[in-house]
Amino acid sequence: MNEKEAIQPVVLDMTKTPLPTEYFVIATANSQTHMGTLRDAIVEFFVQNSHPLVYFDKGIGYDWLLVDAGEIVVHIFTAHAREFYDLEGLWSDAARLD
Repeated sequence: MNEKEAIQPVVLDMTKTPLPTEYFVIATANSQTHMGTLRDAIVEFFVQNSHPLVYFDKGIGYDWLLVDAGEIVVHIFTAHAREFYDLEGLWSDAARLD
């Protein structure tokens, strides 16, 4: 994500939450094209590393794209959607990882 210039990427340790995942990765994109580029890079990373994907949004024009790889769930937002849905605030008890 850093190579594709994701804005303010954050990794949350979700292991102590009731959700059936270990990590949330949250980032902001600066345009619809950027959202697609980030999604494609993330999907490619998982595929190249033989990590199974459960689901990923394939469309365009969304404010929130999801890539679900089981224990890792990646959320890519527009700036407005990231602020509106505030996953970091919702899961404020989850530890942030570097």
